[in-house]
Amino acid sequence: MALAKILWVDDEIESLQSQRLFLETKGYDVHALTNGFDAIDYVKDNLVDVVLLDETMPGITGLETLAKIKEVNQSLPVVLITKNETENLMDDAIGSQISDYLIKPVNPNQVLLSLKKIIDNKRLVAEKTTTAYQQQFRNLFMALNSNPDYNEWMDIYKKLVYWELEMQKSDSPEMQEVLQSQKSEANTEFFKFVSRNYASWVSPKSKDGPIMSHNVFRFKILPHVEKGTPLFFVLIDNLRFDQWKTIQSTFAESFRITEEDTFYSILPTATQYARNAIFSGMLPVDIEKSFTAQWKNDDEQGGKNLHEEEFFRAQLKRLGKSDLKVSYTKVLNNQAGLDLVNNMHNLLTNDLNVIVYNFVDMLSHARTEMEVLKEICLKHSLYLFADEAYREFCYTGTQFSALQLSDVDENVAVEPMRHGKRGGHVSSSPARPARRGPRAVSGKPASRRFAIADGVHDGCFRTRPES
Repeated sequence: MALAKILWVDDEIESLQSQRLFLETKGYDVHALTNGFDAIDYVKDNLVDVVLLDETMPGITGLETLAKIKEVNQSLPVVLITKNETENLMDDAIGSQISDYLIKPVNPNQVLLSLKKIIDNKRLVAEKTTTAYQQQFRNLFMALNSNPDYNEWMDIYKKLVYWELEMQKSDSPEMQEVLQSQKSEANTEFFKFVSRNYASWVSPKSKDGPIMSHNVFRFKILPHVEKGTPLFFVLIDNLRFDQWKTIQSTFAESFRITEEDTFYSILPTATQYARNAIFSGMLPVDIEKSFTAQWKNDDEQGGKNLHEEEFFRAQLKRLGKSDLKVSYTKVLNNQAGLDLVNNMHNLLTNDLNVIVYNFVDMLSHARTEMEVLKEICLKHSLYLFADEAYREFCYTGTQFSALQLSDVDENVAVEPMRHGKRGGHVSSSPARPARRGPRAVSGKPASRRFAIADGVHDGCFRTRPES
C-alpha cells in the first residue's frame, strides 16, 4: 500500500520522470498531469494527499490553479514549485495557504523532504516526543527522589507540564500512562513535602520560604511600579500554569513576554482566601482581625471577595505607596469587558491599574450548567482545561489528597503593542523568601497572575462565581 497519493502538475512533467520514479521507490503513488484544468478536475473526483504544483503553466497559472483547488478542498496540502523567486510571488503563494515552496531546479531529495514534512510530520513528531520523554524519565525520577526544595519543586512541575503538553503529540498510550504514573508519584511526594514544610513557611519567624499569595505583590509587582508610567496588573482567576502555556502563543502575538516566574498560594487556595491575601498583603487570619466588618467566613452569607479594592488600597498605604494613582476593575461579564475597553484611555493616566477577570472560573466551576459550553470546551484546545478544572486538585499542577498547595502560581509580565510596535517590558524573578504564611488548611489550588505592561499573571484554581 502506498504511503500517500501525490498529484504532480507540471507542463514539463516528462523531464521530471526521474524524480517521479524516485518517489515511487520511496513508497509514494504519483499521478502526473500537465495543466491546471486537468488538476482541478482530478482533485474533484479523486482522493489526493498532496499536490506538487508548477507555478508557470499554459492555460491557467499555478496560483490560479491553487485557488481553484482550495475551493474544492481547503485542507489539501499544496507544494508550489517555481523558477520565479520574486518576493511578490512568494507573498501571494504564502497568502494562498501553500504548505511548502520549492525553487527549480529541484532534486528528488528536496521533494521527498517536503513530502515528509507534510505527510509524516505528525508521526515523526509523535515518535520523537515519545523517545525524548523516555530519555528524560530517569532525570525526572531522580529529581523526585533527591529531596527537592520549593524552587526545585517548581522546576519539576514545569517539566511535568511540559511533557504533559508534549505527549499530546504522541500516539503512544503506554508512554502517556507512564507520564501519568510519574505525575501521581510527584503528587504523593509533593504532599509529603508541603506537610513537612508549610508550618515553617507560614510562621512569623520564618526566614526561608517561597513567595506566597500574601507577599507576591510586594516582591513581584511593586518593584515595577513607577509614578507617571501606567502599569497593568491583570489577575485571571482560575488559570493554571499548564493552561497558561497552552494559550501563551496567543498572547505572544500582541505582547513580548520577557520573563516568567512562579509563586506558591496560601492554603486554602480558594478565592476567598488566596485572592484576598494577594490584594490585602495579609494572611486570612490577619485580614479578619484588621477588617472585621468586611471579612466573611465560610458559614456567613454574602460575597467573599467584595472588598478587594479596599484591601488593596490599605496594603499600598502600609507600603508607603498611597500617593499612587490607582484603579481597580473587576470583569464579570461581557458588558464589563466592553466598559473596560472604552475606559482604557483614562486608565493610561494611572500609575497602577488592577484588572480581575473571573471568566475562566465561570467556565470551569463545578456548578456550571452550560452543557453546550462544556462540550465546546472539551473539544477546543484553548479550553481543554474547563472540564478538568472542576474535577482536579493540583499542587503546582499535580494532585494530592488532604493538604493542597495551589497550582504553582506563575508571574508573567508582558508589554502591550503601541502603534504597531512593541513597548514596555515584563518581568518576574526567582522566588524570594516569604516571612509569613497562613495556617495549613485543606483547600483547592489557587492563583496565577498575568500582568500587562509590567505585571503579573495569576490564575486561581477554584473560586466562587461571585465575587
